[in-house]
Amino acid sequence: MQDHLLRATANGVRAFVAVTTNLTEEARQRHNCYPIAAAALGRTMTGALLLAANLKTDESISLRIDGDGPLGAIVADAWADGKVRGYVDEPHTDLPLHNGKLAVGQAVGAGNIYVTRFTGLKQPFTGSAELVSGEIAEDLTNYLYISEQTPSTISLGVLVNPDLSVAAAGGLMVQALPGADDATLEQIESNLSNLGSISQLVQQGMDGQAIMHKIFAGMEVDLNLYEPMELTFRCQCSRERVTTALISLGVQELTDILKDGQAELCCHFCTEKYQFNKAELEAVIDSIKQQES
Repeated sequence: MQDHLLRATANGVRAFVAVTTNLTEEARQRHNCYPIAAAALGRTMTGALLLAANLKTDESISLRIDGDGPLGAIVADAWADGKVRGYVDEPHTDLPLHNGKLAVGQAVGAGNIYVTRFTGLKQPFTGSAELVSGEIAEDLTNYLYISEQTPSTISLGVLVNPDLSVAAAGGLMVQALPGADDATLEQIESNLSNLGSISQLVQQGMDGQAIMHKIFAGMEVDLNLYEPMELTFRCQCSRERVTTALISLGVQELTDILKDGQAELCCHFCTEKYQFNKAELEAVIDSIKQQES
């Protein structure tokens, strides 16, 4: 199934469902994640995509889960057009199962969640809240209520196969708009409590539309479904941007690097490696000197 995000509105309620199995597996492979890290990173990227679904074209969001657990920081950037990238500080974290499930909350630990919105304004807006469980979905729900005064229900899930590959991943977010119908909210709350794990629904082959109909089941409402949006793991790094990063180091530091004869830079988000030989480093140094003269 192609990764996708589906939006829907009905009776003053808006809902988003994301299927993210493939992009989570790509991130797992790129970062060589152990199961608990794959689950945490997949949840964070999916959560970022759900938040970005409310943005306008060319806007983006950065989600950072900064806990004191062994995973370290988990970071995901998502764009309004369905692109996402992410990394976890310690992808080889391994902990015993907790009640038969991956101990994501324990691996994340206590700390804070940070959400930065890049909306075209001169300065991006960053909000934060304390982590309440480290399970990420609950932390996002709490953040939206505390920092942005938006009551929401969020569910995120990642299933990992015995061979460490990602079997299924996805998430949903339901938000009540001002003036939402009480009967509608009660029925949706009941439906969500009986929905089960979002990742298991994806594993069973349900797409966004099938899951959306479960969310709004048993209701006589006009469900307005929007066109599904394709989701992909896509980094923004390039050799040009890496060269700019090298330039920012300055002549002295680059001269020190030049003593090794070459340099290799690795992108945090996608692990893509960029190599610069001696001649290329000298060219970067020359360009800096020309700009300074």
